Order: sequence, then structure tokens, then C-alpha cells
Amino acid sequence: MAELRTDRLVLRGWRESDLGPWAAMNADPEVREYFPDVLTREQSQASAARFQADLDQRGWGWWAVEVAATGEFIGFTGLDPVDENMPFTGVETGWRLARSAWGHGYATEAALVAVTFAFESLALPEILAMTTATNLRSQAVMRRLGMTRDPADDYDDVSVPAGPLRRNVVYRLSSTTLRRTRPASRAGCSTHRKSD
Repeated sequence: MAELRTDRLVLRGWRESDLGPWAAMNADPEVREYFPDVLTREQSQASAARFQADLDQRGWGWWAVEVAATGEFIGFTGLDPVDENMPFTGVETGWRLARSAWGHGYATEAALVAVTFAFESLALPEILAMTTATNLRSQAVMRRLGMTRDPADDYDDVSVPAGPLRRNVVYRLSSTTLRRTRPASRAGCSTHRKSD
């Protein structure tokens, strides 16, 4: 499994000690503002188990994120194949952080190292990111990564009840664009292979 690092963050596999703070995050209405519901503790534990299984199977996926200086678990970021029911295919990046970790540039920093891994280690030609049309904070992170939006890609998520969360936007980043316009980062990044 790949373990990714910046000067401030570690993207790593999931641990038993992550489950409590992960469940607390997913029960927080502010963290889940752009999702239909909060998650139960059991749902959060099941998602962490799925994420770790993907990391074990293919070596990449949704990594747990910790602050390097303290070891504090703050959320997740990473890469995942786009769901089969989506109107397009590819690999997406995403992130979800605890409220205490907002406003430090962690989402951009963690996503940048994941996207760099996708292009340099997996040789993917493009990365996608999706969010609700109302989630302006995540869209700002996407733009900081150098991603761009074509409104023709926007879509309605029919699995979500009618309302403000149904409309979604899609941002894209190609490997050539990242090399040409790589955003300034507070920290360098590196990839380490970690055996099981």
C-alpha cells in the first residue's frame, strides 16, 4: 500500500483508533452539510473497512489523513473510481476533514499529493472531482488544485431527494495541466511504499 506524505500530513491506512473520530465527523451536521444525512457509528465503521480493503487490494484509494507533527487523525482524502451509475467514467479525488482541521490548507495539500500520485505513479491521464453546486468551499479547493469546470458536465444526482443537494458540478484536471500550472504548496510531497 502506498503511504503519501507532505511536511505536514500523512496519508495512510486506517487504524482502529481512527474509528471514533471518524464516526464523530460523520455525525457532525456541519461536516455532512452537503450530504443527505449524517452517518451512524456503524455506517462510519463500515465505510472505513471498505476504504482499507480497497487500499489493501489495489494500493491506493481513500487514505486516512493525520497531522504529521501530532499524529492526530483529521479525516480522509484520496482517489477512487467513479461510481458505475455516474454519467461519466474515470477516477475522482475527494476529501472530508473534521471541522477542527478546516482553514489550514490541509484539504488542498492532501488532495495535491493524492493527485500527484495518480499522475506520476498510476499514469492516469485525468482526475475528476464532484460536489454539489452549493458546496463552494470544496469548489475553491478544486480550483486551487488547478481543476476546471465545464458546465456541460454538471448533472443531477437522482439518488438524492429533490432539492439543493441534487445538482452536482464536475471539475477536471489533466496530467499535462498539473505539470504546467502546478499550484504552490506549503510543503513538498513524497510517496512511500508500505508493505502490509
